[in-house]
Amino acid sequence: MSGEMKAVRMHAFGGPNVLIYENAPKPELKDGEVLVRVHAVGINPPDWYLREGYRMLPPEWQPKVAFPIIPGTDISGTVEAVGDQVQGFAAGDEVYAMVRFPEGLAGQSSAYAEYVSVPAAQLALKPGAISHVSAAAAPMSLLTAWQFLIDLGHEEPNPLQSHQHEPVPLEGRSVVINGAAGGVGHLLVQLAKWRGARVTAIASGRNEAVLRDLGADAFIDYGQTAPEDVLRDVDLVVDAVGGPTSSRFLRTIRPGGALFPIFPLGFAGAEEARQLGVTVSATQVRSNGRQLAEIAPLLDNGAIRILIDSVLPLAEARKAHERAALGHLQGKLALAVI
Repeated sequence: MSGEMKAVRMHAFGGPNVLIYENAPKPELKDGEVLVRVHAVGINPPDWYLREGYRMLPPEWQPKVAFPIIPGTDISGTVEAVGDQVQGFAAGDEVYAMVRFPEGLAGQSSAYAEYVSVPAAQLALKPGAISHVSAAAAPMSLLTAWQFLIDLGHEEPNPLQSHQHEPVPLEGRSVVINGAAGGVGHLLVQLAKWRGARVTAIASGRNEAVLRDLGADAFIDYGQTAPEDVLRDVDLVVDAVGGPTSSRFLRTIRPGGALFPIFPLGFAGAEEARQLGVTVSATQVRSNGRQLAEIAPLLDNGAIRILIDSVLPLAEARKAHERAALGHLQGKLALAVI
């Protein structure tokens, strides 16, 4: 393919102002890849981690970046062309994907653009009953929730711990979701409920109605009550906020239960967890077209719904990142391309 497209590129690390809407070369289509005309882009925390230079990671984990780069991983759109050795997709198909993650951490996913090339194995047909915006908002958050709770879906070594993450049985179990109104959290609530768990959602009070509508059986407003003071004998806590504060949930979990911090960096409660008999486990979400195809019927029939906080044009990606920095999102941010 030749020619140019519009894209959001970075020429340096920094704040939202480094996101520049400009002309860029169209991606070249390689064997095993599909060229997608992007209709919408989902925004995720790794987008601003990359924009800031992954400064929260240890230096040895920070990927080397060759500017200029196009950030972003999640897309929904239509197939423009297919490369050699690609089966199952044809021009005009509506598709969605999380592109090259985590292997594209240094900017090779390139989703903030009018066109993106996607390895066919990472692509799935878009659920027909939802919009491109909703489909683009789904992949990373929904695959994260799915791989933590339902099916890991791969055998890659776990860079976060010495053992592979294993989902635990959910039917009839008590499951607590912290950060339940966020992009991953609201999907964790729905998947846990879908698998038969009794779900307690933790979020700010303004989110109670929507989380109960999504299936939460109980709700804790963290602004009014410290969850660790009232929860006891929980089977599983999934902390969608993560970080150093995850250890506060250990004393709420029964012996034999589990704590899944979505963002485990900074967790310092390993010894306390061992003494309490609590399993602590995390995983790195990975692109997986097969899982997106498996999930698609749940999006089609409404069993899983994608909450959209706000949508901005691709040219205003900077404003979307500014919105993300304010926090307290209810669901996902997205960029409209078409």
